[in-house]
Amino acid sequence: MSAPPAPARPAWLRETIAGITTFFTMAYIVVVNPSILATEGTGMPFSGVLTATVLVCFSMTLLMGVYAKLPFGVAPGMGLNAFFAYTLVIQGGVPWPVALGIVFWSGVLFLLVSATSLRESIALAIPGSLRSATAAGIGLLLTFIGLQHAGFVVANPATIVGAGPLDHRALLTLVGVLVIAHMGRRHSPFAYLMSIFVVTTSAWAGGWVDAPAQWFSAPDFSSVFLKLDLVGALQLALVPAIVTLMMTDLFDSLSTFIGVSQATGYVDEEGRPRRLRQGLIVDALATAGAGLAGTSSGTAYVESVAGIRMGGRTGLTAVVTALCFLPCLFIAPAAAAVPPYATAAVLIMVGVTMFQTVTTVDFARVEIGVPAFATLVLIPLTFSITQGILWGFVLHAALHTLAGTRRDVAPGAWALAVVSAALLVLEHAW
Repeated sequence: MSAPPAPARPAWLRETIAGITTFFTMAYIVVVNPSILATEGTGMPFSGVLTATVLVCFSMTLLMGVYAKLPFGVAPGMGLNAFFAYTLVIQGGVPWPVALGIVFWSGVLFLLVSATSLRESIALAIPGSLRSATAAGIGLLLTFIGLQHAGFVVANPATIVGAGPLDHRALLTLVGVLVIAHMGRRHSPFAYLMSIFVVTTSAWAGGWVDAPAQWFSAPDFSSVFLKLDLVGALQLALVPAIVTLMMTDLFDSLSTFIGVSQATGYVDEEGRPRRLRQGLIVDALATAGAGLAGTSSGTAYVESVAGIRMGGRTGLTAVVTALCFLPCLFIAPAAAAVPPYATAAVLIMVGVTMFQTVTTVDFARVEIGVPAFATLVLIPLTFSITQGILWGFVLHAALHTLAGTRRDVAPGAWALAVVSAALLVLEHAW
């Protein structure tokens, strides 16, 4: 006789396991986000950004569960944090309190869009090729930052950049990549965390970095919390940054909700993501809230797919994930002792994942390939997501006109092209 089927897990237990799984797949952001925002040149304190990161993860993931009733984790977005640190603060010379104000106002704009039918119009107006190119370009940017942290890429006065020495940073980064690849093949939720742990402990053991004198401390609510400059962020010259950040956040969120829902079957009777409007509203609040807390824009995390595949189907999954983040408020000393190159492997592998979207772009058609390629290369070469997106919209409309296929450009895409051209003129005129 065959064995009787195993009893099904109670719903609450299934949701709890799913929530814990989602936490472990995205917990790396607690260390990686402060390491990016507090990088040399921004002036932001690591401890304050870590506290802000955890606050956003906890409060907005909890809101995703309680209000949107969706099993998604929320945290400062990869790529959005690079935009904040490198494009706005370091390259653009924007003081970090003003940059936090930009994050807040982009969240307000995102909320206005998400609460109306305008979100569908914008979503349909963004060409799929430019969405894919933007994700791939951000992936290249993250990879480049990771290679810099690892010492693989260094400044060169003759060629701008060049190959660096194969020292302990580079070798330990390779070890981190191998750890992620090995565990990733087994779909382990610990892959990123284990990579950071192995590289960090190896650096401590090798004497290249000092282990923390203490492991825990009180949260830092004094350095970046509510330190945003709301008035300074409304300068006319900063409008392109606000709009670009909102647009990037919007279709990053749309891509996450649509992609994860399709991949896991978490859709309604018409094949659309469940409770999309409520999810986008939480994402908008996560961006505005991030500006208040002291970090870059928050967004729903694609890693939530791991928890959904473990059986997460309700907001209880997100509530459990949120609660898992609370203890992270007290680990600033240990996290600060993690060397920058310990997160390099994570940045590189996240970059690899994001770059895969480029395979969907039809580069054989000039009117599609050239705008996508311009977006793809301008993001890492200018360290500016803004430049890539705006030029992509402009070239998309212009080249379709030259190719005689202007009818293929949606009315909304024409509007985006006009707005982008105006923003480019405004940006370079001020």
